Amino acid sequence: QVQLVESGGGLVQAGGSLRLSCAASGGTVSSYVMGWFRQAPGKERESVAVISSGGSTYYTDSVKGRFTISRDNAKNTVYLQMNSLKPEDTAVYYCAARRVGMTQFGYWGQGTQVTVSS
Repeated sequence: QVQLVESGGGLVQAGGSLRLSCAASGGTVSSYVMGWFRQAPGKERESVAVISSGGSTYYTDSVKGRFTISRDNAKNTVYLQMNSLKPEDTAVYYCAARRVGMTQFGYWGQGTQVTVSS
């Protein structure tokens, strides 16, 4: 069973950048569909970016052109590079893994807080 640990969150001014990391153990990230989700106070959790086992990527419209999801198989880590951050990007960001062929993300990290000040 894969375990996920996020890091890299923090406080940044609008227009700034952060890179989130998701270190995996107990499984290889290249054999899972990996995703980044976020949940802001009072809002539902939303998918931000996904990378398939084959390397295809998906982004929610609000982050396209600003965020990049990537994977380092040697480090068994998934990243979310976030540029041009906006106050509305403030949320707890979660890394998740989904077994290929499954419909639900079954493995989740503990989350990391990202706060963007205006």
